Amino acid sequence: MDLKGKVAIVTGGNSGIGQAIVLELAKQGANVAIDYIADPDAAVALEQQVAALGDRAIGIKADVSKVDELQNLVDSTVKEFGRLDIMVNNAGVETRTSVLDTTEAQYEKVLEINLKSAFFGCQLAAKQMIKQGGGGRIINITSIHEDWPMPGNTAYCLSKGGVRMLTRTAGVELAPHNILVVGVAPGAVATPINQVTMKDPALMQRLDAAIPLGRMATTDEISKVVAFLASDAASYITASTVIVDGGMMQQSPGL
Repeated sequence: MDLKGKVAIVTGGNSGIGQAIVLELAKQGANVAIDYIADPDAAVALEQQVAALGDRAIGIKADVSKVDELQNLVDSTVKEFGRLDIMVNNAGVETRTSVLDTTEAQYEKVLEINLKSAFFGCQLAAKQMIKQGGGGRIINITSIHEDWPMPGNTAYCLSKGGVRMLTRTAGVELAPHNILVVGVAPGAVATPINQVTMKDPALMQRLDAAIPLGRMATTDEISKVVAFLASDAASYITASTVIVDGGMMQQSPGL
């Protein structure tokens, strides 16, 4: 999975799955722009970790729900590194609210950060890749809930379902430019967003029992899939989603 000479952007890159993706891409030789909206100290610390691997990284503050800030993210990356080869649309939020109690403000926040940012992230990255030539990779971090209902988290599921169709449609549209668009759909992952569950032994037991492999994924297990998809080893994968869920979506009570 040699990514030497490649340049990547990872949105929401200074924590959780995004942070692991930044480090894994750097381990494979890529230079990385780390998008963040909060905790600049974490972005600086991550830049230092990447530098220790022998690669370069820059932290760029950008609210990816705003197209002008996404454009600045792409422009700043190109200004620093000269090009853009890999766009990882990773930023995401959830409200854990149902169709009956989700407010307009909650709906808009989830859809703007999860879906709007992925749509325009794809668009702006693709325009840059076409301009510079040579193709590229756009990797959208979705969720098993792009296809698998999660009652009580409706806006999140809706946003991820939208990213699924974005991935498929953009993958077809951009194929003539050799820009591959692939989704990565994690199941349960040990990240700060799941701290409530992870701190409750009863909830963890119930969750682990629902996963055929019997445990949550680590962030490294997700980031290695992303690095593979960004590499030449995945040169014939596009307009599709790779499910990384330990078999969770296929679990059956055996009735």
